[in-house]
Amino acid sequence: MTIPARRPVAPPPYPPARGLLAGKTVVITAAAGTGIGYAVAKRAAEEGARLLISDYHERRLGEAADRLAAETGHRPATQLCDVTKESDVQALRAAADRALDGVDVLINNAGLGGEASVVEMTDEQWSRVLDVTLTSVFRMSRAFLPGMYARGGGAIVNNASVLGWRAQAGQAHYAAAKAGVMAFTRCAAIEAAGHGVRINAVAPSIAMHPFLAKVTTPEALERLAAQEAFGRPAEVWEVANAMLFLASDLSSYMTGEVLSVSSQRA
Repeated sequence: MTIPARRPVAPPPYPPARGLLAGKTVVITAAAGTGIGYAVAKRAAEEGARLLISDYHERRLGEAADRLAAETGHRPATQLCDVTKESDVQALRAAADRALDGVDVLINNAGLGGEASVVEMTDEQWSRVLDVTLTSVFRMSRAFLPGMYARGGGAIVNNASVLGWRAQAGQAHYAAAKAGVMAFTRCAAIEAAGHGVRINAVAPSIAMHPFLAKVTTPEALERLAAQEAFGRPAEVWEVANAMLFLASDLSSYMTGEVLSVSSQRA
């Protein structure tokens, strides 16, 4: 019996707003550009949240805020932040307290990739990827959890990756960082649960956006997409939807979970 080739399944229509985050205040890191960070900011605004978005790139951050204002009718507060610098993280927390009068949801989206074999990888490559992708989640959580504890509740959603589970050549640093995000999520969630704070993560595989298309060959994108159950990359807003679910009260009994947004193929 010949098994027919998998045909890509078209993405569903863009979802209507349902008020999932009505009245909530949300901080999102690395929200400029065209990737998951911007998508989750847009979806959060559409779902009724008041936002502060951050990024390390000033021009792109301003452009993202302008786009959100045009597309959702609400311009978010903004704060420049290099998540590898503790002083910037503290400044971001202070800005969020001023702009939002307390933070209900923190979405840790910052991350850095790259490709290098283990034998050719430099200490700087290894350290930089782990600092941006893993240590930033620790810094941000450490900065924002006390405020959530004082408020008696909140939610943190971390952006992990299927590479925290899945082996891929040239990705030892990134995979180690994302596996660390998963482990950090689980441990921090146990500490935070008694304060009414939930901490979860999503693990996307491949989500298509213009920047990814610039840095990845069409052949590689086609190969990666063919591995997915639907035969296509995720839309960035499909990943954002999963993050919003974890940020919302609909996931009130979920903490320490890593929610796969992929077909989970090894």
